[in-house]
Amino acid sequence: MSTTSGELQSLRLTPLHARDQDPKWWRSSVIYQVYPRSFRDLDGDGVGDLAGITAELGQLGQLDIDAIWLSPFHPSPHRDGGYDVSDYCDVDPVFGTLEDFDALVAAAEALSIRVIIDLVPNHCSVEHTLFRQALTAVPGSPERDLFIFRDGQDPSGELPPNNWQSHFGGPAWTRVVEADGEPGQWYLHLFDSSQPDFNWDNELVRVEFERVLRFWLDRGVAGFRVDVAHALIKARGLPDWGGRADGGSIPGYPFTDAPMFGQPQIHDIYRRWREVLAEYDGERILCAEASVDPLDRLADWVRPDQMHQTFNFSYLAAPWDPTELRRIITSSLEAFDAVGAPTTWVLSNHDVVRHTTRLGLPENTPRPGDGLGPEDEQPDHLLGTRRAKAASLLMLGLPGGVYLYQGEELGLPDHTTMPHDVRQDPTYHRTGGDRLGRDGCRVPLPWTTTGGSLGFSATGQSWLPQPSDWSELSRQAQRENPASTLSLYRAALALRRTHGLGCGSLAWAEDFTARNCVGFLNNDVLVLLNMGTTAVELPDLPVLLRSDPETDTPYLLHPEESTWLHLDDPATTYP
Repeated sequence: MSTTSGELQSLRLTPLHARDQDPKWWRSSVIYQVYPRSFRDLDGDGVGDLAGITAELGQLGQLDIDAIWLSPFHPSPHRDGGYDVSDYCDVDPVFGTLEDFDALVAAAEALSIRVIIDLVPNHCSVEHTLFRQALTAVPGSPERDLFIFRDGQDPSGELPPNNWQSHFGGPAWTRVVEADGEPGQWYLHLFDSSQPDFNWDNELVRVEFERVLRFWLDRGVAGFRVDVAHALIKARGLPDWGGRADGGSIPGYPFTDAPMFGQPQIHDIYRRWREVLAEYDGERILCAEASVDPLDRLADWVRPDQMHQTFNFSYLAAPWDPTELRRIITSSLEAFDAVGAPTTWVLSNHDVVRHTTRLGLPENTPRPGDGLGPEDEQPDHLLGTRRAKAASLLMLGLPGGVYLYQGEELGLPDHTTMPHDVRQDPTYHRTGGDRLGRDGCRVPLPWTTTGGSLGFSATGQSWLPQPSDWSELSRQAQRENPASTLSLYRAALALRRTHGLGCGSLAWAEDFTARNCVGFLNNDVLVLLNMGTTAVELPDLPVLLRSDPETDTPYLLHPEESTWLHLDDPATTYP
């Protein structure tokens, strides 16, 4: 028997997070990540472009988003998907021109969509003018001091300055040949050897990036997503590090000790950037991609004088487990509430396996950090899709900001059977194939049910191949299907705004905890996710939305399913 309205009045609730009274747009925002190479190709060369994004903004407007975030579109040799920038104040010809960018901003503004762009301040490309000048300059010169050049350890300089390793595999140092033709100093690159790290202890580097900020702010951008925001400052002396290359904690090497990440002086940089943004109207924002543990330390990045948002990677990495998911949500809200900042929620992005694929893997399978290939055990696509829809509906019911990755509204999985000979991620090549890299989550989007690239490009060209079965996942195939993932996202995002969930409250619905559910009340919406193996009876309340709208037992919440229920008067249960 389902719970009646009268019984619901005695539902046990544990308040955790109060309603946000601050009306600033970014505190409850929905921001949609566009990976330009893979969004839409209008000129037919097989690579997405700015004009293609502009052409499809109307489709994104139907999702009721607040902003789009553009991954890098700057001039680049594209050794790392554009995150190796050779000019921070221009557009790579493969994506268009500055005029195309201005047209995109104007078209977005007409749809009340803001434009946020990627900023990559930790490193640039070896083709950047400043680094080319550093290579031709002498050791100890002002040109080299813009980067991190050091002599080798042994008398002949043959050993790197320290033992740091690159995120992409191999040493984090590359030795240069000096003007006399002899091997000389080494330069630091936490990522690919084509991405030298800037020396942020040099005031001239800080001045240069303030110039970059102003260049794009003057062109109307609403803010910046700051790549590897935790890495700009390195510990003095560059001491050896025995932990993981990404700073991740292992026994004996906690993240807080990583000499290349999270140094205290880094916050001074972002305080200054916050002052620069405050000079402009329209509430321009900074969002940190900062891999920082634990959550209460991550909250230091979003104190009132620093970043506005930071990605919540703890939430992204949460397992399919109700106890752990509830713990992460609780820790997140407590940590960010303590500094007066909104938390953000995210399930997928351009650097991780899409959540449709992750959630389709067997329970005891280690979570893939660098993609799946044809030799790996393949995910259960039906299970992954069902869980992904349920997880997405839960996420969209949480208070705070939400980031969506292009194609997740279509339920796209990774391309897990991609041939190895087409892979382009430097991780794959630097590790000799031991790590597959991120190409699987960066495959161009399917727009139509037919065509050589399913509407991505009129010529049928595509810089990465699409899976053979993506026709049924295309936007065209899902647009009129009320049971599709696209329809679920549209409905959820509209209801999220109508019910003010982004700036809402959260109280745990304790009665569902013992039944392997995650349940909470946000304003007048009861959000439930069944992560168990048996169906759970639902309260007798109006259903706003279900992740499985075709269920034949509306009074039951089945495993791997979520729902939003409406309370006419939530004050009767949650003052």
